Amino acid sequence: MSVDQYINVQIHETAIVDKGAEIGRGSRIWHFSHVCAGAKIGKGVSLGQNVFVGNNAIISDYCKIQNNVSVYDNVYLEEEVFCGPSVVFTNVYNPRSQIERKDEYRDTIVRKGATLGANCTIICGVTVGEYAFIGAGALINKDIPAYALFVGVPGKQIGWMSEFGEQLDLPLDGQGETTCQQTGARYRLNERTVTKVNA
Repeated sequence: MSVDQYINVQIHETAIVDKGAEIGRGSRIWHFSHVCAGAKIGKGVSLGQNVFVGNNAIISDYCKIQNNVSVYDNVYLEEEVFCGPSVVFTNVYNPRSQIERKDEYRDTIVRKGATLGANCTIICGVTVGEYAFIGAGALINKDIPAYALFVGVPGKQIGWMSEFGEQLDLPLDGQGETTCQQTGARYRLNERTVTKVNA
């Protein structure tokens, strides 16, 4: 599909965008990427080199997808999600080459503002909470709370992150309140839930 059919969208000449794909204003699609016909891409999205977007995938406004990421069917990214280079998504929990399992796809949801570090793997069927931060190379096989910092294989929580992307001075559990040193925003921990208490 020609870039002329979209409004203020940059599509590199080596990229393939199948007819019918939705792409929002101001988005950029770089070298050797492939966007399938049923894909929905919001405004201000950047798809790096060699990115694949499936038919039943949604990439919301202002997401940034770095090189070599495949956003398969049933992967849904909310606004402002960052996917580092070579992030891995799956959509079948127990794949076999000779067994058709397209009716067993599990939804993977990445909430607003979350960061997925380079080379991390997100096993299908999980939800990554708002502004959560997944470290490079981590393996995520369970739901992740909002603002949580997870690293390792399998992923283990080691802290909490602000919306700015700074680690917060809060315990993993219990009660507490702290301020993001970069923005002055306050965050409160109540048991295993962190909330932002002011702007």
